[in-house]
Amino acid sequence: MRDPKQRRASASHGGAAHHLADKLRRHSTWLLLLWFALSVYLFLSATPPPPRPAFLPSNPRAALRIYVYDLPARFNRDWVAADARCGRHLFAAEVALHEALLGYDGRAARPEDAHLFFVPVYVSCNFSTANGFPSLSHARGLLAEAVELVRGQMPYWNRSGGADHVFVASHDFGACFHPMEDVAIADGIPEFLKRSILLQTFGVQGTHVCQEADHVVIPPHVPPEVALELPEPEKAQRDIFAFFRGKMEVHPKNISGRFYSKKVRTELLQNYGRNRKFYLKRKRYGNYRSEMARSLFCLCPLGWAPWSPRLVESVLLGCIPVIIADDIRLPFPSVLKWSDISLQVAEKDVASLEMVLDHVVATNLTVIQKNLWDPVKRKALVFNRPMEGGDATWQVLRELEILLDRSQRRHVESWR
Repeated sequence: MRDPKQRRASASHGGAAHHLADKLRRHSTWLLLLWFALSVYLFLSATPPPPRPAFLPSNPRAALRIYVYDLPARFNRDWVAADARCGRHLFAAEVALHEALLGYDGRAARPEDAHLFFVPVYVSCNFSTANGFPSLSHARGLLAEAVELVRGQMPYWNRSGGADHVFVASHDFGACFHPMEDVAIADGIPEFLKRSILLQTFGVQGTHVCQEADHVVIPPHVPPEVALELPEPEKAQRDIFAFFRGKMEVHPKNISGRFYSKKVRTELLQNYGRNRKFYLKRKRYGNYRSEMARSLFCLCPLGWAPWSPRLVESVLLGCIPVIIADDIRLPFPSVLKWSDISLQVAEKDVASLEMVLDHVVATNLTVIQKNLWDPVKRKALVFNRPMEGGDATWQVLRELEILLDRSQRRHVESWR
């Protein structure tokens, strides 16, 4: 005869099992849904992103395929034919990049094979007869006309809203197209360019209206032969301590009513104009690069915009750039570690500049010069025609590949 306690325990166990089974049946639908959702998540997590062009750092040939629009000559070639300065001045990256990409091995012969589309419009070649400087009054209209032409003749702009189209904006404040920052900010980037990729000399840390689009910071244009016309940097006789030649106003507030260079150049003149260690000149001189090649330090203060062609010229000539432009963002930082080849001095510290430079001479001058005189770094800032491995156009292609990769990753994440 079974013990009553065992019967009660058995009944209790059977009841618990029956209750659990009933509970599982009632929740089976939810468990199946949970299992299905977990399976989908694990599958998607393991699925690689869509294939992207493989960029080969040692040889970018046929990696990133770019289609170059063949626009009517009024958008580009006619400007160079009218004035040779168009292809050689500090804003001429728009010309140099176009010519280099025409000979690029990765140039797509058919637009349907392209990853990106280059729109060659020269907006900095409209030289004013009044002062000889480029006038940008036509830039927005000329670009808008080019975009309408591209949209009307091919479907590629419309399918992406221009997101895979590349433009050069090599003027002071990039695609805001005005040399005065307050006006540039008020005007902003034209709406039709905001989804495109901009190659621009302007770049600052943090947010700024004139860089509110995908963009690559590029160096200002300096003719490639500058690197060859003077002795190699390590062989130059450097008998000038600190050099600057350029616009320095005695009275900081000029006729425009604005403070040029935020008064930095005026303070340089006031503090060091009579100091024999500083070679400061206000007048233009055609052979000024020979002076840079004789200098230990080349001062690169901001003008209207923070960047200056002196940055590139200094590196090419082996003169340590002394950058006085707060929050500036410099080109190709992954290749050019600027802290190793230049000095940055805050705008407010101009009065202490001599002490800073003396300290460098006493401590790590030789190290900086050795880094600066590396020919790889010089090449990275020069737009050769045709393009050469490692030069500025090559670096632009590398940066564009990174942007394209980032864009694809964003697309995959949004799809997930």
